Amino acid sequence: MTPRALDPQALRAEFPALDQAVHGHPLVYLDNAATTQKPLAVLAALDHYYRRDNANVHRGIHELSRRATDAYEGARETVANWIGAGSPSELIWTRGTTEALNLVAWAWGSAEVGEGDEILLSVQDHHSNLVPWQLLAQRTGARLRYIEIDDEGRWILDDLDELAGERTRIVAVSHVSNALGTVNPVAKLVAAVKQRSEALMVIDGAQAVPHLPVDVRALGCDFYAFSGHKMCGPTGIGGLWGRPEVLEAMPPFQGGGEMIDEVRRDGSSWASVPHKFEAGTPNIAGAVGMAAAVEWLGGFEPGAVLAHEQALSAYTMERLGEMGGVRVYGPADPAERSGVVSFDMEGTHPHDISTILDTRGVAIRAGHHCAQLVMRRYDTAATARASFYLYNTRDDVDRLIEGLAAVRDIFG
Repeated sequence: MTPRALDPQALRAEFPALDQAVHGHPLVYLDNAATTQKPLAVLAALDHYYRRDNANVHRGIHELSRRATDAYEGARETVANWIGAGSPSELIWTRGTTEALNLVAWAWGSAEVGEGDEILLSVQDHHSNLVPWQLLAQRTGARLRYIEIDDEGRWILDDLDELAGERTRIVAVSHVSNALGTVNPVAKLVAAVKQRSEALMVIDGAQAVPHLPVDVRALGCDFYAFSGHKMCGPTGIGGLWGRPEVLEAMPPFQGGGEMIDEVRRDGSSWASVPHKFEAGTPNIAGAVGMAAAVEWLGGFEPGAVLAHEQALSAYTMERLGEMGGVRVYGPADPAERSGVVSFDMEGTHPHDISTILDTRGVAIRAGHHCAQLVMRRYDTAATARASFYLYNTRDDVDRLIEGLAAVRDIFG
């Protein structure tokens, strides 16, 4: 099928939430790093599932259960193909990136990490890719170490020989920074670490999969986590891709439901991968909706979304630079970043910026973005963050800049 053109203005007609006024102004939605809006295709898939196919999966032998099971496992295949998995069985459904990372930390980490071992993280990461490993270190006595970042938010890897060695058991880093927009050289890091240690490579792809082509096997990592709601899908659904041999050897995360093969008085055995890691009734509709989002996004040329966002980022940085008194965080080169532009204005708190923009119908994020180590690195408590997706336009950027001019008028 010929890819469709990425025409953001035309695409907006497929997103009902964008067609509304907020505080008397047409909505400009620039908080896509937090969550994205949903296209009609995803809304229709959710509606169809609940209206026609709603039943539990892998349990009943009636028609609706068969349809629900087919939709659920078909969705797994669609999403697995999207990220380059070798088989649908390599994809575990989770509630999102956070649960996926916790799954690895608890199931693999608790069994394989001991006192004196080392876990390598990055100060660039958000809390969901820090706290699970901090908890693991507290349980096991492992030592936490960190990759530092330079003034433009890029990893400093000059001391990797000292950071990654025989005691390193896990390296967990983000593919794209949610606070700075930095697109990290993940494949380069994976290759470098694999030369120095046998550490498990865990990649947080929450800000990558929605925006750029991802091939998990080409990256060379062992686990890759991501969320549905940041890529036009529903909330409460996400995925964890794992290398098959690691998944097979790893114990379950939670007990109950479809993860069981047999229960005896003295113990139980487990279902095969991936069901071994999917306890309880899963988010069936969420999986169906996430697959619909993947199919919709798959209609565009690979790389088109990131190219569009980088163009908007470049335009935004240019307009912010013209204002003066504005500091933009992250790489100066738009080619090194995604559609995230974090900034602050001299003499104005980010919360005030966001509040005033909201009165003009412009939605951004203000705060530490669940990345307090990043904020400390730049000696600030918070930033304002505009984050773009494929339905945003240069007109949206102009509305943002007009709003910031109003902020400046108020605060002098």
